[in-house]
Amino acid sequence: MYAVIQSGGKQYRVEVGDRVKVESLPVEEGATVNLDRVLMVGDGSDARLGAPYLDGATVTAKVTRHGRGPKIRVFKMRRRKNSRRSMGHRQNFTELEITGIA
Repeated sequence: MYAVIQSGGKQYRVEVGDRVKVESLPVEEGATVNLDRVLMVGDGSDARLGAPYLDGATVTAKVTRHGRGPKIRVFKMRRRKNSRRSMGHRQNFTELEITGIA
């Protein structure tokens, strides 16, 4: 059984036991999170779609850790203007372990 959930403006296909890195959630480590923005639930050839979300469908997950992603280098240059700008960015994330789909 799998589900498609929405978190932080992105969509993720998850199954029980998967570990997913989503946008940072304001929840402490070890806590349980109920994700109610479920777009689709499928089991083999049977699939239920929501419009946009499925009523009564939830995905439960356990927060395993918080962290920061790899550094991304941003470099902007305007040619012939002697204008250069270099920046870096690290995105915060929350890692979830999917424990159940209902």
